[in-house]
Formats: sequence, structure tokens, C-alpha cells
Amino acid sequence: MAAPQVHNIAQVPITSHAFNADRTQVAVSLNSNEATLLSCKGAEWTPIETLTEHDKMITSIDWAPHSNRIVTASQDRNAYVWTQAPDPQTGRTVWKPTLVLLRINRAATFVRWSPLEDKFAVASGARAIAICSFDPENDWWVSRLLKKPIRSTVLSVDWHPNNVLLAAGSADMKARVFSAYIKDVDKRPAASVWGEKLPFNTLCGEYASPSGGWVHAVGFSPSGDVLAFACHDSSVSIVYPGGPAIYTIKISTLPYTTLTWTSEDALVAAGHDCQPVLFAGSQAGGWQAVGSLD
Repeated sequence: MAAPQVHNIAQVPITSHAFNADRTQVAVSLNSNEATLLSCKGAEWTPIETLTEHDKMITSIDWAPHSNRIVTASQDRNAYVWTQAPDPQTGRTVWKPTLVLLRINRAATFVRWSPLEDKFAVASGARAIAICSFDPENDWWVSRLLKKPIRSTVLSVDWHPNNVLLAAGSADMKARVFSAYIKDVDKRPAASVWGEKLPFNTLCGEYASPSGGWVHAVGFSPSGDVLAFACHDSSVSIVYPGGPAIYTIKISTLPYTTLTWTSEDALVAAGHDCQPVLFAGSQAGGWQAVGSLD
């Protein structure tokens, strides 16, 4: 495994970040209402532009690798989609914002583009998830809300590879899988282990935290047939809906706040314990912690 690279970008907390497709640029929010774009030149990251439309702290950023669009979400209850366009006065290429009509009355907490980059999901403290798509007739981004049966702040989301299903982790101690199908945007999805008929806001699965902790992170496996979620009760759960089977690993360290799948039978989680930990397993053999990657 290659040695990790350490770069000192700022002396303040980084509340959110996202890389571009080739990892030569990164967008970071330095605990403020601005997002700074940094470019890698040699061993240094230098600021090249600042995105300055939000009124309150930016909580999440995502950078679409194929369309090269950035979406930012904030405590000001707004989201912006940023696209590159020439400045009419200088001719220089700059990032132009487009306001998204989220229709939420609490802070936005998390945002992610869908795999096809024609939609994005914005989690919020309004007990709702805004599924946003572009309306070409009015030239803006509009949203539809996933609400029931969410009972508290949504902390994280993750898209299924089919571009329709969405996993969500919430402070009501539940991980859920919803259908975010939009008729004019999506093709009808094929049947999967999560269901066959998937109209908007269909609840395809609901799973409780083992000991009653907030669900900090959710993630689909590469195939989309397995769901993992990490909770504040220091647990990681792996769900096989086609089994059905649920494996829960309780750890003796501090809770994890993020996770990512590396293959169909392995994932990495990290959080308050300040180290990434590898988990591995299968539906037949169960799951276990392999060890720290540090």
C-alpha cells in the first residue's frame, strides 16, 4: 500500500471537501460560508477560486466527476450548483452558481450526486431529503421531498448504482432505503433485491441501530445488493436484503462516522478513533474487523 500523503491546507477545521475527477483540484469548506478551490502544483495546494453565495456555514460539498459540476449545501437551507462558464467582462473561465429550490425549513446537512449526475440528494434537519433534478423549461434545479417515515435529522445518504434507490442514515436511529425515482428523469429500473415496483418515496428497507445510536454513515456495495451502516453506538451493520440477513459488528473503540466499500466483500470505516479500519466478510461466512490500516 502506498504511503499516505499529508498536506497542511489550513489551521482551521475542514468541515467538508470534494476532489475533482483526476484529483488535481479539491473544494474545501474551512468551517465557513465559503468554499475554496485548491489546485495541486507539485507538493503544494494553492487557492485558485472562492465560491461565495452561501450565508451560513457550508456543511457538504460534492464534485461530479463526469459533468464537472460542484454542488454545495449549507446551514442557510440552500444548495447551489456551480458550473464553469466564461465571464462576460473578462472572458476568464469562472464558476457560476445556480440556486436550487430545496423547499426545506432546516439546515441542509449532506449532499451527493447520483451516479448518472442528473440528480442529487440533499439531506436536512427538516426530517426530509430533497431529490433535485434540472428543469430545462425554467432553467433551474427543482426538488421533490422524501419525508415519511423519517423522524429526525438525516445525517448521510448514498446512491444505489441504478441511480434510483437512495440509502439514508438518520438521527432517529434508523437506516433506510428509499426509491428516488423521478418519471421524467429516470428510466424504469430493473427488479432487484430491494424491490420491483419503485414509485417515488417507496420505503424499500428500514433497519434500526443495534443499541439506539444515530446512524452516521450509509453505503451500498458496488453491486448495490448489500447495505452497510455505521452508528453512534460503536457498531457497523451489513444488510443482505435478499437473504435476508444482517450482520452487526460491535467495536470497543469510538464510533465511526464514515465508510466506503472497496469491493463486494470488504469495506473501510473511520471516525472518532482517528484511524481507518478494514472490515471483510460475506453473506455465508459473516463479517469481522480485519484491523487498522494505519
